[in-house]
Order: sequence, then structure tokens, then C-alpha cells
Amino acid sequence: MYNINKDLANILYKMAAIYEFKDDTFRARAYERAAHIVEDLPDDIRNYVKEGKLLSIKGIGPGIASKIEEYIRDGKISKYEELKKEVPEDFIELIDFPGIGAKSLKKIYQELGITTKNELIKALKDGRVEQLKGFGKKKVEGMLKAIKMHEIAQRRMLLWHALELANYIVEELKQLKEIRKIEIAGSIRRRKITIGDIDILVVADDNDRHKIMDFFVSLPEVKEVLVKGDKKTSVIIKTKSGREKQVDLRIFREDEWGAALQYFTGSKEHNVHVREIAKEKGLKLNEYGVFKVDTEEKIAGKTEEEVYNAIGLPYIVPELREDRGEIESAIKGELPDLVEFSDIKGDMHVHSNWSDGVNSIDEIIRFVKEKYKYEYIVITDHSKSQRVAHGLDENRILEEIEEIRKLNKLIGFDFIKIGTEVDILLDGSLDFPDEILAKLDFVVASVHSHFKRDNTDRILKAMENPYVNVIGHPTGRLIGVREGYPVDLDAVIKKAKETGTALEINCQPLRMDIEDTWIRRAVEEGIMLAISTDSHNLGSFEYMKQGVWLARRGWATKKNILNTRSWDEVLKFVNEKRKKMGGIPVGA
Repeated sequence: MYNINKDLANILYKMAAIYEFKDDTFRARAYERAAHIVEDLPDDIRNYVKEGKLLSIKGIGPGIASKIEEYIRDGKISKYEELKKEVPEDFIELIDFPGIGAKSLKKIYQELGITTKNELIKALKDGRVEQLKGFGKKKVEGMLKAIKMHEIAQRRMLLWHALELANYIVEELKQLKEIRKIEIAGSIRRRKITIGDIDILVVADDNDRHKIMDFFVSLPEVKEVLVKGDKKTSVIIKTKSGREKQVDLRIFREDEWGAALQYFTGSKEHNVHVREIAKEKGLKLNEYGVFKVDTEEKIAGKTEEEVYNAIGLPYIVPELREDRGEIESAIKGELPDLVEFSDIKGDMHVHSNWSDGVNSIDEIIRFVKEKYKYEYIVITDHSKSQRVAHGLDENRILEEIEEIRKLNKLIGFDFIKIGTEVDILLDGSLDFPDEILAKLDFVVASVHSHFKRDNTDRILKAMENPYVNVIGHPTGRLIGVREGYPVDLDAVIKKAKETGTALEINCQPLRMDIEDTWIRRAVEEGIMLAISTDSHNLGSFEYMKQGVWLARRGWATKKNILNTRSWDEVLKFVNEKRKKMGGIPVGA
């Protein structure tokens, strides 16, 4: 189902930013807090409204609750429409974007009279903004960079959000009994981290095509029909939060299905290589099938397996289809047996309300044990340097350890493992002393500051600590918001191998860190990887699926992923490093 929580949260964020533009700090904070809450809800917001439980959500008061109810009822918030009139139209899309900010826009608007994005860019470049009080060269450069990142983000959608939108459209189309098969293709099917257009393929009879296309263009989210035909229709879908995305729907016959799915899944580079192999065998491959060149006889097309087999290849999973050696490996019979979501035994990076998480440890236990059947969860709340995240000092983490032990005793076994996400400080030392780290089962170490510096030496030093098991989000990037900090990942991978430290595949949608190419490099070097959700709320545990997708794109197998192992095996990994680097074993 399409994520209405995300759309609603986006509007609440915009309202918060507009109130900040208007210097109404109280309302700005209230709406920002509400946006966070709605975005993090594990259930559909409509269920809370339907059951009359909206006011039971901590942080949602009567005023904002009425706005939420209006949105669910009418599809819009009238107050938001009023607020938009008080801000230059072009500023609406930029006002809540990191690196720009409502207060900066207001000052530029008031002192320079700028009201459009193009005027803003010009003023940033020609020095007028830099001359304003509070704006220096670095801030102006940062704003220009943020605008560029915003433009990129507007063109491409994060995989998780694109998949939600695509799944919504698919579910709508499934109402038609005339559709016999339906699949999402393109870069979504290959699980790329950002998505351009959305491609959907269906199988139907020729005489049903017109009805299907009529239904497609009549969907309420369709803003514009770009082209409409019986074989292909392209539309612009506009979400309630204002995001626009092109969606292409193509209809094929049953005997063309496999060829169409192979062709429109891509990538372009993979398909070019595959067609070259077909050509060498006297065959032609296109979206309708595999044909003999000399006789034009069709020899395959109904399934993807049939298509690949017809040109002498085994089936290649979509995540590998990037022409990065998968075809050569297929020819040699050396394709990897990729990790599956069902292989995951636990989550190693989870935040509770002891720091900046939404939920209590008890709530996390009940939710995860019921929904995911994991064998373990590692609670990794922030350390004290993360004041904004309510990081724990030495006394508080000792108190948290005691609570975890009590909760584990209540459920009868050690389901919750004791950990931390400890800050790597500027000099590479850690935010907790070794005597605290030695008391923990598992340690994630992460960089959370000084993003413009080269952080290689900082991370390398942290990896030499006997108690650091995983380097969290190794590049620190936020997709479409912030580039990763400078870091030599070759050196990090080398040090990981030397010290027995794992690297994290952080599967928060904005992070997806590290990239698939570096995952593959780590796999080739025999580095252990941990797929972690970095959950701050119950809904985020679902992101484990896209962490697995990212790992698969990096050619990772079950043996490469630390959290496919039982806790006894994880403990062996932890203690091997502690012994090697002079630490105290867990439980000693």
C-alpha cells in the first residue's frame, strides 16, 4: 500500500518550516515534532483516525489532530494552503530542505526582495547574499550545494518510496480481472538505491488493452497523460506531498512476458552484453522474444529463464544485472548464491527511547519477536557526545544494562543484547572508556561530526580498539541531502581485514551506506558485513529488506553477513577480535 504517513509527514514538515519563516517558533517545533511522529508510526495513520486513537499518540495534540483528520477526510489541509500564500511560491519546495533553511530564506527575501529560485541562485553566485549579515562564503557555498542536491533529489526518488508508490499502482491495477500478470520492472526491480521513472508490465489479451489503459489514466493521482496507446501509456503521477514521477505501463502477450520482463528490467549495459551473446549465436533478442536470425523463428520468450537459457546462460537475478561481471560469472557457472531476507537472524543497530529512539526496549522486544521472529536484537543507543540524540553517559548506560538484564530475565532468555553506537571522536578515540565497552556484548562505532574533514585516520584508529565490532554507516552520506565525508574506503577495508572488524550496510532509506560497489569489494576481501536498520522506531525494522537488496547488489552471500549467524557464532566473531587485540572476552 502507498505510504500515506510519508505524504502527511512531508506536509507537516512544510508547515513547520513556514511557521519558522513566520518566526512562530512554538508552532514550528510542534509541527516538526508531529511530522517526526507520523513518519515513524508503524501503522497506517488512517487506522488511528478510524479507531479514534489519534490523541493517544504522544506528541499529537487536538489542534494538529484536527489537521490530520482533515487530511484523511479531504486529502488536503486548508491551513497549509493558507500558509503557502504567505511564502514566495518557489520557496515552498526549498523551505524545509537541509542546508537552506526557513530563516535564511526569510532574511534573503526581506533584505534582497528575492522571490524565485532562479533569482536566489543568481544572488548566491554574484555575491549579494554573501554581503548580508550572517552569511559568509562557506554558508553561501553550502546553500548552492544544497540547492543542487535538492534538484537531484527531485529528479530521482529513493527506492523505498518509489517501491511504495509502484506497489500502490500495482494494487489498483489488480482490481481489473483482465490483467493476468503484473510486475514492476526497471531499476526498482534491480533494487537501485534511487529511481528515475517507474516501469510496470502486464499481460492481457489484445482486446482488453484499451480498458486497462483507460483505467490507468483515470487514477486520481494522475496529473498528466504524456502518451496513451494500447501497448504503452505514460503518465505523471503527483503524490499529495507534491512529488511527481513518470510511470510507464506496457501491455504484452503471454508468450512475450519473459522477454519483456528481461528487457525492461535492464540495465541497458547488461542488455547490450546479452544481445551481443545472442548475436554471436545467430539469434536476435528483443522485448518480444528470442528469434533465429535466418528464419525469424521464435524460440523463447515466455519466461525469463527460457530467454536466458536460449542464449546459453543460466538465469541471472535482477540485482546483478549491471554488466559488472555477472555475465562472465554466469558463463563459468560461478554466480553467487545471494543472501536472502529469510537468512537474517537479528538486527545489530537499534535505538530505544533511552537515547533518540521512539520506543521503549520492552515495546521493541514485543514487536520484533512477534513480527520478525529474530533470535536477537542489539540495543545500540548513542553515547554522550550525541547530546542532540540524548546520548548516554557512563552512569546511564550502566542503568540501561540493568534494565536489559531484567527484561531478558522476564522473557526467559537473552533476546536483547547489550550494545552501543559509540561516537568516534575527532582523534579516533571513542566516546566511552574501554572499561565500559568491555561490559557490552556488541559495539557499533560511528562518525557523527566533522563531515568535511578526511575521516580515514579517525576510523582506522577506532578499528584498532578491541571492542569495536562494526563501523556504522561508513561514509556518513544522506542521499540527496549530504554527500559522504572524505574517507579512503580501500584503507578502511584493509584495516577491517587486519583487525577483524565488520562494516555496516546501513539500510535507512536516506543512507543505504555503503554502496553496492564497496560491498562487493568487501566481499572479495573476505570482510564481514552487518546489515542493520539503525531503527529509531518500530516501522524502521522493515528496512532490513532493502539492506538485503543492497547486499545482493554487492554480490554478498549468507556467509558474508554477520547477522545471518546465530548469537553464539556472533559471539565467537566478537571474542576473536577481543583476544587478538588484547581485550577482555564477553562474559569473562
